Amino acid sequence: MIDQIETLKQTLKNGDYTCVISYQNDLYTSKERGVKPLLELLDKGVDLCGAYAADKVVGKAAAFIYVKLGIAALYAAVVSEPAYAVLTNAGISVFYDELTDAIKNRRGDGYCPMESAVKEITDTDTAILLLRKLVAAM
Repeated sequence: MIDQIETLKQTLKNGDYTCVISYQNDLYTSKERGVKPLLELLDKGVDLCGAYAADKVVGKAAAFIYVKLGIAALYAAVVSEPAYAVLTNAGISVFYDELTDAIKNRRGDGYCPMESAVKEITDTDTAILLLRKLVAAM
């Protein structure tokens, strides 16, 4: 597992991707920011149960989606403490470079709106419903 995570970490950095997911012989990549590419994988019904992922930034919102996707392990350059808790409570192995209290917004002057939206939510399905509404409204 460590070798696969390390390979994904290098793919993430070398390809300038925001997220990379490896499952069996398939590699899913995205350069889009935020949770949208992860929600798109959910919408397509892509089977990622047991997959490995690497992501630049993982907040609690993305963590809920990764749980729903069924990944087994994740590397994050930056992961928030609430995201780490969601992931590890779901049995997902998490590797990271930086653990932070919360993900900042893109301007750096407040918290990420997606992270803030699911701050008090503990149920994965409830979080994903809310995230779908927020993304649709953007």
